[in-house]
Amino acid sequence: MTRRLARICRHPIKAHGREDLASVLLSAGACLPGDRRWAVAHEAAKLRPGWNPCNNFHRGAKAPQLMAITAELRGDAVTLHHPQRPDLTFRPDDPADLPGFLAWIAPISPKERAQPTHIVSAQMGMTDSAFPSVSILSTSALTALSDRMNTPLSADRFRGNLWLDGVEPFTEFDWIGRDITIGDAVLTIKERITRCRATMTNPETGQVDADTLTALKTGYGHQDFGVYAVVKQGGTITLNDEWSLS
Repeated sequence: MTRRLARICRHPIKAHGREDLASVLLSAGACLPGDRRWAVAHEAAKLRPGWNPCNNFHRGAKAPQLMAITAELRGDAVTLHHPQRPDLTFRPDDPADLPGFLAWIAPISPKERAQPTHIVSAQMGMTDSAFPSVSILSTSALTALSDRMNTPLSADRFRGNLWLDGVEPFTEFDWIGRDITIGDAVLTIKERITRCRATMTNPETGQVDADTLTALKTGYGHQDFGVYAVVKQGGTITLNDEWSLS
């Protein structure tokens, strides 16, 4: 099997849109540039300085329609697209743009849930890990889970950063503590990613339509998909770069 980098993806606003990239410069100890640079806090949030856990934020596990958002980050401005909403371009750091964003997100935010109130800027990236991480997933695991569920699953359900070809399904779990070289960068694999209900939502429609969590549990004895890594050595990575383990 050819070991290559099949996809690079970032999520400028946590849980509010995804964007594919052709190439990116990774920096040691940092998230993928622009990934989870902002997060949307809700009215029940209990925020502390620095990193905060995901239950403080508006997210796809509680608001499935968020999974259908795509995004474009250009400088300090983000453009959001959703099949049920007009396109919105705004600056998350500009307080004057906040009311427009909240009005845009309101129709696709469940009324019975805590409502979004403001946007948090995070220099380290507001990932689901308490350390600046880059998520790595395998296309073969996605194919294996799709076959088990007898339905084609979009990679966008899993909101990953780097997708790899050329690995047997789920063997990335055996890489904990090892280094992986992709292009000019070296990353250290840290831990498995345990999944939430967001993966049950179709990212094209925003509708819950596949019980991925039960399929993982019954098929493999866990609810994990992909691994978190930290950038050990910075460098440029590009689609179709070869990768290797050490």
